[in-house]
Amino acid sequence: MKAAVLYGKEDVRVEEIEAPALKAGEVRIQIEVALTCGTDLKVFRRGYHAKMIVPPAVFGHELAGLISELSEAGAQAGWSVGDRVVVANSAPCGCCFHCQAGQENICDDLLFLNGAYAESIAVPARLVGKNLLLLKPETDFLDAALVEPLACVVQGIDDAKMRSGQHVLILGAGPIGLMFVALAKALGCKVTVAGRRPARLAAARSLGAAQVIDIGDGADLVSKVRAATKEHFDVVIEAVGKPDVWEACVHLVRKGGTVNFFGGCPAGTTVTLDTTLIHYSDLTLLASFHHTPRTIRRALEFIESGVIRAADFVDGECGLSELPGLLKSMTAGNRVVKTLVRVRN
Repeated sequence: MKAAVLYGKEDVRVEEIEAPALKAGEVRIQIEVALTCGTDLKVFRRGYHAKMIVPPAVFGHELAGLISELSEAGAQAGWSVGDRVVVANSAPCGCCFHCQAGQENICDDLLFLNGAYAESIAVPARLVGKNLLLLKPETDFLDAALVEPLACVVQGIDDAKMRSGQHVLILGAGPIGLMFVALAKALGCKVTVAGRRPARLAAARSLGAAQVIDIGDGADLVSKVRAATKEHFDVVIEAVGKPDVWEACVHLVRKGGTVNFFGGCPAGTTVTLDTTLIHYSDLTLLASFHHTPRTIRRALEFIESGVIRAADFVDGECGLSELPGLLKSMTAGNRVVKTLVRVRN
């Protein structure tokens, strides 16, 4: 089969590889839709991800498709060839301290799955058992492929205890920031978005943001936001992944409010926070990571109920052979929200 293989830093090659034989409990999915992701771009730039992928390895992790082959155990579990499915990119062990505490997103033995940028993928038995979901007949594969990133956003909203009537500031209007906009609006929150790209800010507005703030380049983020709005924000979501934006969050949330440092910063970076402000303003600071089987299922509910649609997030398309060039272009700053990767001709 054709597949994109990560070999190292900014080195992805589309090659013919042998599709692995199925092991006990596994199923094979014929991939109908694969999507690019900001995490994949980070991995492409760095050449690896210590937890998720060590090269050389098949690449990509957002996908949906049809079951094309079953192991005997997969069939016994009730799956059938032709089932329309979506699968998450990981599954927890269910046995470690964190899983037993209901924190499966930080499982000590998360099993990750990569290989969305290929014609098919073999799904390990643990993922089949925990995070392989059947789609409704009318659910579009393109919509379904958003389940994994959306589940991370659901995790972030749950962690921040967001609720109707709150004023929420989202810093960043990339795919994750825009998903936060859509879900916060659906919850009944009043949403403000601060970002840099006019097209993405327009998308935030169309998804329900009451106000968008173009912070431009080089301007002080806190001053820019304060000059544009008089809102007192109950919740601030950092969806950029930059230390200076993390630091700005505590100056933009109201007393007694909550900050979710959702965007992951580069390894080894540090931040400096005003301890007096945090203490005397009684701030809640937290950071959300990944997803759980519950938030994966909740994400699919949002998609199948029409709250989240791919049309609002996918603004590009390319063939599998074009993927290495697309990733290089994105690294150079030519960013889209999400790109549909056609893995088969």
